[in-house]
Amino acid sequence: MKTRKMQSINKKKIIISWFMSPRTKLFISFSLLVIFFSLLSLKASAIDIYVSKNGSDANLGTKEKPLASLHSAIRKARELRRLNDSSIKGGIKIIIEKGFYQLHEPIILRPEDSGTKDSPTEIMATEKVILSGGVKINGWKKLTGTIPGLPKESLGKVWVANAPNFHGNDLLFRQLWINGNKAIRAKNYNGDAMGRILSWDNENQTCKIPLQKNVNLANIKGMEMLIHQWWAIANLRVKSVKVNGNTAELSFMQPESRIQSEHPWPAPWISEKTGNSAFYLTNAIQFLNEPGEWFEDLQHHKLYYWPKASENMLKAEAIVPALENLLKIEGTIDNPAAFVHFKGISFEYSTWLRPSKQGHVPHQAGMYMLDAYKLDKAGTPDKPTLENQAWVGRPASAVEVTYAKNTSFESCSFIHLASTGLDYKKGTSDNEIKGNLFKDIGGSAILIGTFSDEATEVHLPYNPSDKREISSNNKIENNLIIDVTNEDWGAVGIGAGYVQGIKILHNEISDVSYSGISMGWGWTKLENAMKNNTISANKIHHYGKHMYDVAGIYTLSAQPESFITENVVDSIYKAPFAHLPEHWFYLYTDEGSSSFTIKNNWTPTEKYLQNANGPNNLWENNGPKVVENIKQNAGLEKPFQYLLREKAIYSNRGINQAEAKSVVFELVFKSDNLPGKNTLETFAKENNLLPSSIYKWNNRLVIYTSNLKVESLQQTLKRLDASEIKLYDNLFYEFNREKNCGDKPVAEWDNIILSANLVNDEKMQKEYLDYHKTQFEKWPEISKGFCNAEFQRLAIFKKDRQLMLIISIPKGKKLDDLNPKTTLNNPKVDEWNAIMKKYQEGIEGTKPDEVWVFFKPIEQ
Repeated sequence: MKTRKMQSINKKKIIISWFMSPRTKLFISFSLLVIFFSLLSLKASAIDIYVSKNGSDANLGTKEKPLASLHSAIRKARELRRLNDSSIKGGIKIIIEKGFYQLHEPIILRPEDSGTKDSPTEIMATEKVILSGGVKINGWKKLTGTIPGLPKESLGKVWVANAPNFHGNDLLFRQLWINGNKAIRAKNYNGDAMGRILSWDNENQTCKIPLQKNVNLANIKGMEMLIHQWWAIANLRVKSVKVNGNTAELSFMQPESRIQSEHPWPAPWISEKTGNSAFYLTNAIQFLNEPGEWFEDLQHHKLYYWPKASENMLKAEAIVPALENLLKIEGTIDNPAAFVHFKGISFEYSTWLRPSKQGHVPHQAGMYMLDAYKLDKAGTPDKPTLENQAWVGRPASAVEVTYAKNTSFESCSFIHLASTGLDYKKGTSDNEIKGNLFKDIGGSAILIGTFSDEATEVHLPYNPSDKREISSNNKIENNLIIDVTNEDWGAVGIGAGYVQGIKILHNEISDVSYSGISMGWGWTKLENAMKNNTISANKIHHYGKHMYDVAGIYTLSAQPESFITENVVDSIYKAPFAHLPEHWFYLYTDEGSSSFTIKNNWTPTEKYLQNANGPNNLWENNGPKVVENIKQNAGLEKPFQYLLREKAIYSNRGINQAEAKSVVFELVFKSDNLPGKNTLETFAKENNLLPSSIYKWNNRLVIYTSNLKVESLQQTLKRLDASEIKLYDNLFYEFNREKNCGDKPVAEWDNIILSANLVNDEKMQKEYLDYHKTQFEKWPEISKGFCNAEFQRLAIFKKDRQLMLIISIPKGKKLDDLNPKTTLNNPKVDEWNAIMKKYQEGIEGTKPDEVWVFFKPIEQ
């Protein structure tokens, strides 16, 4: 049965048809057919350009007659766009067939190569395609006889080949890969061992090191020193060596010698407690003394290598890098490159030679210092206490993108690279980095956004008048990042500078030498280009392999409306040469970090650092109690978990375990004019505290917290303007229900906090402490009383002669109701209490007969 609406439509069709002539009907039918086939044509109007190892650049680029190079395919696509050829209305696909494509120059895409939303350019692989900046080394022979400087233990073990020639010259390089595994540039300490410097002379720009037995430092041409300092390393070219007994004094080339000796952060570490900065020397023939090491002799045009037992040099694939950049996408601010997409391409074997030519002294996150020094008189207009200045450059990258929008790299690989893998620089917006593998990279896997222009001092906030400069609305998701930062140990897994609207989601990062994700730059609370950034659902583990002052996720500067949520951070390495062995964290909001929400992040403990933060940070529900599904959902999403077939090989250094222990802070104010409830609640939110952990009495505040928060609170508590801040971390007595009663503790409890002084008599103070040392053995009735009263924990802290007593009871119950149960049918408790009275007196401000005072929660 037809509906009334359908009947009405049919009537209209009949009326129209009645008044049309046959010729008109024919014309309309024909027009409709033309439109229909035009739409089909528009949808199908795209072109494929093929590239093959067996092709020729004289070919047309069809599947049957492919081109030989990506360079020619890009040129062909550019010409089609220039001529506005009708074949490309649906886009251009450059399809590269399986193979190893050695590049002699970088692939460059310019604004003229841009696609559009409806007509993008896609560059993709059919099977495994490698775009390589490397050169293969052939003609290996076993070295016969000896050469000057080669250690005796190496005789008969070393193989030799001619140094590679590239573009008519001997090729200088810093990496050698044998069968896809990075070999070791010959160094004076074997394996992971390093020495410790003896001293650093800033004025004379020299360093003293211990002289190893049987190591000759006479041949130093090309020799370098790697020094480990705080959160960064430095590569210094050795200029001279003076040997005096068991000590060698090194001087270095310029400009790195001056910068290394003048800059204060980071600097060589000198400490009797934790050891001086670690170091090793490298790139000298006399250091070639173990399997897996190599040395390039530029003077005699030879390459020497001591193979591992599993390597047959007659069959081995040996590759050294020749190009710094494999691919560059270069737009302009007015004409950005756009709508170019890479899929399934592997970018492999890139070089980076700055350390060999000018040295490498990084400031942070791999950004090397062009100039840096300590100020004679501290202070700048923006930062009155700033005592150093620095200007930095940015390391080269295998793939570099500048002024580009709506580009993407998907399911690509970035492998065997000397410096940064993929770098989205200035003026990059609405781009996507998704489902890629980053593995075996000397520097950072991914950098994005402006850090500091070379002409701008690093502490000045970046906020350009032309907002098109800002890296904005980019997405980095579902990438696997393993074994990166393996040469520049101070680089990071993902490093974002001044970015806006970035989303860093569902990445897995492991086996990195420093931090997993670093976001922000400038060390400033001032307004800058950063805002609305998100780091969420990432999985970061096995980090901090070499450097500390580190975190799984690290931030700098003000970033309004930014979020760090639902990440999993776990398993930080025990770094053997860390300047401060305990100075590592899971989450770290560093100088100026402001307006962040840090929520629902899973970490084994709450070992976080808030260092000189700005306002408006919110910390909520982070740590081991985060719900299980957040932990399970972090990292690669299911469609991308195939990447996990690429397994990282973790070091056997061991994993740090942070033990959370309770401590007490006491703040004493000059009057009873304590900060108000709202101020304290805001302070708690900004400093990873629960408001319920803050208590007050008269002119004093007490914060009952974890030792893992001490470093942060020692800085941030100063904001509350107390006249005195005291830390109670000497726990000399503890009753534990599970241990002393054999009962499991309740799920939730309230803490009652009291304070008193010991009498001002050292002998009596010792007696008091002795009583508590032996209480469980000699006075078991006391524990029995605590068990009867349902006490969950009882702890006493001491600082000088003041005591802090914490009694933990089941949530919702009252101490006045429970406390009488301690003495019920238990007269020994009364006896104990009577004895203790003579050792105790009230703290300053108590009434004459008052001893123990109760601190009340600020929430009441």
